Amino acid sequence: MKLLTFVLLISLFAGFGNIIQAQETQTLFDGDVTHGGFGGPMIKFEDVRGDFGVWVGGRGGWIINMDDYHAISIGGGGFGLATNHRVPDDSGLDNDDYDYVATNGYGGFILEYTNRSYQLVHLTATSLIGAGGFTVRDRDFADIDEEPVPYFVFEPGAHLELNVTSFFRVAAGVSYRLTSGIDKAGFSDSDFSGANATLTFKFGIFR
Repeated sequence: MKLLTFVLLISLFAGFGNIIQAQETQTLFDGDVTHGGFGGPMIKFEDVRGDFGVWVGGRGGWIINMDDYHAISIGGGGFGLATNHRVPDDSGLDNDDYDYVATNGYGGFILEYTNRSYQLVHLTATSLIGAGGFTVRDRDFADIDEEPVPYFVFEPGAHLELNVTSFFRVAAGVSYRLTSGIDKAGFSDSDFSGANATLTFKFGIFR
């Protein structure tokens, strides 16, 4: 009787062991996850109160390749207004003496999704959330007018990316910047919120 009970218990545990071994561990990413990273300059073009505006800066990120089709990158970037834009005549500043121009810059956290990055040309989608500072200065940088006015910025975008080499990629696309908090010297959020044409140069390890 004892021998029969022992044999039954051994059989029962063996059966449970086979069931446990048959179950695969569930994870957010599968075992094919690889990692990389990149950094590089970025240029943006937009309309600022009817004038041609150029932003220059850079961005970088940590790449998580989830499989052959999907990858995300987590990082950040910063951008500054490279072109001069004179304040409006109704700004309240004495433009005849100082010729004031706008100074603007922003940066923040950037999340990017890449689809089928192994293809020569593929699609990426980005989203930036962060903050900036806006002020005015004279054209010779002699006098800075007060402290920058802080503002919030949210900027989603979509881009076509070209694999130039294994370590270098170029992306061109569009983004739409939304700002909240700019109200100074005749400028408002509407002057810096809007569509941008973007050009990004990426150097790094992508797989």
